Amino acid sequence: MLRESILNKKAGIITYGMTPPKASNTAEKIAEISQKQIERLKNVDIDALILYDVQEESDRIEEERPFPYMAMLDPETYSEQYLHELDVPKIIYRCVGKYSETELTNWLTKSSAQERFSVFVGASSSQQQVTLELTDAYKLSSLHNSSLTFGGVIIPERHSKKNDEHKRVVNKMKQGCSFFVSQATFNVEASKSFLSDYYHYCNELEIGMVPILFNLAPCGSTKTLEFMKWLGISIPRWLENELKYSSDVLDKSIQLTNKIFEELLEFGLEKGIPVGCSIESVSTRKVEIEASIQMLNDIKSLIDKKRLVEIAR
Repeated sequence: MLRESILNKKAGIITYGMTPPKASNTAEKIAEISQKQIERLKNVDIDALILYDVQEESDRIEEERPFPYMAMLDPETYSEQYLHELDVPKIIYRCVGKYSETELTNWLTKSSAQERFSVFVGASSSQQQVTLELTDAYKLSSLHNSSLTFGGVIIPERHSKKNDEHKRVVNKMKQGCSFFVSQATFNVEASKSFLSDYYHYCNELEIGMVPILFNLAPCGSTKTLEFMKWLGISIPRWLENELKYSSDVLDKSIQLTNKIFEELLEFGLEKGIPVGCSIESVSTRKVEIEASIQMLNDIKSLIDKKRLVEIAR
């Protein structure tokens, strides 16, 4: 159903994202971690599971990383060997710059007859050394596996500075991207400005809008807040203050984030923009991971309620 929902440009697609365990873990430890993740997600109604491909981003920013970088297990390896019990489509992220043309081609042609999904991610900064450009990855995908459904990444906050994120998105659509996932969303104004320009630009070009999945993540501590900021997530000053001075940072973040997505969903539904949602926890703390599952259920209920309202109209 995921492929049909994407190709039919359906609103309300909901996914859950997570990072594979550390590659240095023993097989027993990885199995233990995966079993906990399976237990959390097996009864949750999602359209797909997103598995991230992590890259070291020290060249993106001069500030010291709040949490040390560690190599993670390959996302597809983790999916195939440890998460097969989760009977949902897996969207595999690929940071294409760290792969050679041969490596990516081999991955693309592997099981090419099967239904597969991916998100291609480019360099984290202009300083990052890459072996493969994003445009080359798009071409390789079209050449070697035309059945792969792949998407891209959007950064609404970048739109506030450059006012061209909608054009970047449409350009990637022309190269085969059929959906987009944002980084964690806290800046509702930047996101609405992007959606508005995206809507009008697509109307001008007379092309259909593809699904935009806004990423949501709970924030349960000032340490997590600092990590989010290090990742480049735009957190408005007022919202940062609301979290820092709250008696319950985690609960406050859930309340605020749910409201942000509700506003974006309503804005999208009014204009016929296929807005969806992807939820994750950027923290490995149990309390924040469980909060992300709570958010998932909250957002699922919200989407279902909005759909009923739209049907009633």
